[in-house]
Amino acid sequence: MESAEKKTLDRNTRKALGAGELQSQISALNRAQLTFEYLHTNSTTHEFLFGALAELVDNSRDANATRIDIYTEKRPDLRGGFMLCFLDDGTGMDPSEATHVIQFGKSSKRFPESTHIGQYGNGLKSGSMRIGKDFILFTKKDDKLTCLFLSRTFHEEEGLDEVIVPLPSWDVKTQQPLTQDPEKYAIETELIFKYSPFKSEEQLFQQFKKIEGASGTLVIVYNLKLMDNREPELDVQTDHQDILMAGTPVEGVKPERRSFRAYAAVLYIDPRMRIFIQGHKVRTKRLSCCLYNPRMYKYTSTRFKTRAEQEVKKADHLAKLAEEKAREAESKARALELKLGDDLSKEARAALRKAQDSASALRAEANRKQAIYASKQKALKEPKELNFIFGVNIERRDQDGMFIYNCSRLIKMYEKTGPQLEGGMACGGVVGVVDVPYLVLEPTHNKQDFADAKEYRHLLRAMGDYLAQYWKDIGIAQKGIVKFWDEFGYLSANWNATPSNDIRFRRRRAMEIPVTIQCDKCLKWRTLPFQMDAVDKRYPDSWVCLMNPDGAQDRCDAPEQKQNIPVGILKKDTKTSEDKQKELSEKIRQQQEKLEALQKTSTVKTAADVKRLPLEVSGKSAEERTAQTATRSSQRTLARPRSPPLPAVVKRAVSQSPAAKTPPPKPTPPSRPTRTPPAPPPPAKAKPTPTPSPKPVKPTSRTVTTPPLSKPPTRRSAIQTRTTPSSTKTTSRQTSASKRGSAKKGKAQEEEEDEEDEESEEDEEEEEEEEEEEESEEEEEPQPKKSKLTAPVQSRGKGAVEKKVLPAKQANSTEKVSNSTEEDLKQDAVKNAHKDKGIQVEAKVNGEWFTGRVTAVETGKESVRWKVKFDYVPMNTPRDRWVFKGSDDVRLMRPASPESRSPDTNQVPARSVTPPTAAEPDTTQSGPSRETTEGLVTMMRTLLRYFFPPDFRIPKDSLNTMSAEDLVAFPIKEYFQQYEAGLQSLCNSYQSRAESRARAVEEKSSGAEARLRESEEKLRKLRTNIVALLQKVQEDIEISSDDELDAYIEDLVTKGE
Repeated sequence: MESAEKKTLDRNTRKALGAGELQSQISALNRAQLTFEYLHTNSTTHEFLFGALAELVDNSRDANATRIDIYTEKRPDLRGGFMLCFLDDGTGMDPSEATHVIQFGKSSKRFPESTHIGQYGNGLKSGSMRIGKDFILFTKKDDKLTCLFLSRTFHEEEGLDEVIVPLPSWDVKTQQPLTQDPEKYAIETELIFKYSPFKSEEQLFQQFKKIEGASGTLVIVYNLKLMDNREPELDVQTDHQDILMAGTPVEGVKPERRSFRAYAAVLYIDPRMRIFIQGHKVRTKRLSCCLYNPRMYKYTSTRFKTRAEQEVKKADHLAKLAEEKAREAESKARALELKLGDDLSKEARAALRKAQDSASALRAEANRKQAIYASKQKALKEPKELNFIFGVNIERRDQDGMFIYNCSRLIKMYEKTGPQLEGGMACGGVVGVVDVPYLVLEPTHNKQDFADAKEYRHLLRAMGDYLAQYWKDIGIAQKGIVKFWDEFGYLSANWNATPSNDIRFRRRRAMEIPVTIQCDKCLKWRTLPFQMDAVDKRYPDSWVCLMNPDGAQDRCDAPEQKQNIPVGILKKDTKTSEDKQKELSEKIRQQQEKLEALQKTSTVKTAADVKRLPLEVSGKSAEERTAQTATRSSQRTLARPRSPPLPAVVKRAVSQSPAAKTPPPKPTPPSRPTRTPPAPPPPAKAKPTPTPSPKPVKPTSRTVTTPPLSKPPTRRSAIQTRTTPSSTKTTSRQTSASKRGSAKKGKAQEEEEDEEDEESEEDEEEEEEEEEEEESEEEEEPQPKKSKLTAPVQSRGKGAVEKKVLPAKQANSTEKVSNSTEEDLKQDAVKNAHKDKGIQVEAKVNGEWFTGRVTAVETGKESVRWKVKFDYVPMNTPRDRWVFKGSDDVRLMRPASPESRSPDTNQVPARSVTPPTAAEPDTTQSGPSRETTEGLVTMMRTLLRYFFPPDFRIPKDSLNTMSAEDLVAFPIKEYFQQYEAGLQSLCNSYQSRAESRARAVEEKSSGAEARLRESEEKLRKLRTNIVALLQKVQEDIEISSDDELDAYIEDLVTKGE
């Protein structure tokens, strides 16, 4: 046993000797040095300049400051023209703590349970060097003044490579330097006087005097960074109450990216420290209190392990080191005990006791570190819980997205996730807030991102799922998105437009979001009750609880009210086997449709590919087929297509059809708004010209529908044309002649290709001659620019030209043309269905309506199908769906009201008149029934009678006899203005009555107080007289107080009885 312990002792001795030799060897090795260029390199981590300013604000908050003043001082002799100052009333630093500032990466805030924002010991250096080239720090603590000077200008001027930091200190009372080396103090102050804005010790103490309390810190940054135009990056001239980002436009930029005041307002999730910029207090915000209809969701996950695993590894390493130290100390104590043996001297016992105490202390430390490791290992397996808070920003709906905080400090803002990434109106205006602990996600050094990008993306995905659930819970989509925003004054179709400043909309917004303000004295947050006259009221910077109109919260000692936010639950859709089977069948059907669509099209690369296409089965030459195709395409604009439409590549490869001039529709006065854009009128016979046709004006949602006439008009409608040179007319006639000739050659082939289109040769010749005459008439008689569009096809036949056809033949031709016109209109409506792409619709999915856009159109012989891609649908639901146009499962979104149109979208709608023949009905909009109209009229009458203001110019009894048209023309604006005036008058009368009663009570109270004082004065005089009387009767009596007098008199009365 003794030999084993001797071996252990020898091994420890050798280990100690080896450690000593290792230390001597390490001292001879090279050391890493920090050059002054690293100051600039370190500052480049701050891409966002306001993030650098926030680093200095974070230091004040971590120092438990209750106030920080951020202001500028003009100094034209310095680069940038001013100095930027940060003054707080925090705990400050003594000289030993100030030395930590110049140690890069050293921080006393770094421990697992820390709630401090700073963790890396780098914020002051990187932030200040990003703002300017130099900074000087003044701090006070424990009656000690310390100045720290870090200057790149000093290093550049002196040609120094190492980072030199002067750090003198003084006593507060004596203002004498606290140093044992006067020479060092002289060098430090000389450098400060030479390279800082302060040239004497007196000027330094003037800066210390700005720290009015017992402790605090002042940081001054100067020689500011400049832009390429030699102007400072920070703009302090445009707004004297703010610090702006120079060169940043007002439009299209979030306010927090342009204004430091706006950024500081949301910098902390639960702000307590008061922030003043240029002497004016920042109205800090608790974002959860600034949202409409907020709701909180609890989210738990075991996914966030990166930071926790790092802490476990660190705790394991520390536990192992502590265990080794404890074993080594215990081994030394045992070896010393064996060595001493029976030596009972005082020195031996003291040495042994010291070794044993050291060993026991190290063992306790090792046990503590092991317990910490075990707890962190256990916590690693436990799920992390986060609270997601969502609400609607009704003040500015374009400022939406997620705000992610870390240890109460803002890291990311306006992050889009979930349905917001689709770019539609779903979840638009919703703001999300979450505070992520340091152990869940670790921020980067510049506090503008998170270190683990993978886990951060997982967090955003989770917030997207809960955001979709919140959108479903509040039910805005079901009630109508446009209607919801109209209620709060968003009358413009432009999403980024600001809401209306009308008083009724401002009151509506103020009613939903009460004012939450911080007391300047106790720093508690108070929610003010809604008051009509307090809308847009400006509260003073020194607002205190005593100014609160709420009697329960008008004292600083009253506890702070907690925000009562309802808690929501993420509802996961549980699908049955039938639902899964339906979804699978729907997916299979969609894939089959895509496959069929791909099989219908083929890529044309060479002339051989063109020949393989099923264009025409004929033995004619390519030139004849080309001419015949061009003729048919120009002649039969309204006829049914005899084959599927060819791709553009094939059309260019086969023939170059002359473009047809499409006359633009004539604008008409707007009618009532409709949900769907009407089908455009069928085009008239196009005149073949070599010039490209102008694009027709798209009709808006307002059209005028002309009912079908019983008799077709006999006069042909004039078609809008432009006068062309004579060469163009000649070309036109030549083209028409060639068209007539080629059409005669291809009649037999047309009958073979299309069995449905069976017309006689005589009818074809009549149509050709009629078209020839129409074209000649149009060329000879130019028409005015605006003309009515009528039916493109009317009575055909030679009688229209030569008037030699029999009446029976004319009737037969007219009947044929009439039937052909109806079919042509149907086919034309189907062909024009591709114009439905891009319109906004609402489709029903599982009994609920969801918004989306038409991304594809599929036309059949008598029906049209829309492929709707949704802005948002619940989880496990297809993102798109095929629906039949005009069915009960689809409806168009309600357009914005006329007054809600923005200037850029409020255009005059194009006029369009449907042809006198059968027109395609608008099946996507159903008119209100008679019962619904009567119910609305009755309800309108009831509402008007209920709120009817007195002395209105329209009698109240006349409401009972008003029709629906009379109610539409009712002066509702004047009605509510008079009602509001009467209501205001009534409130004023109540207020004046209450004030008069209060004055009467106050006068009565003051009179009672005066009578009470008079009675007390009489009583005092009476008691004085009684004492004087008693002293005359009985000279030895001594009465010194009123109580003794009362007792004496009571005693006399009792004895007398």
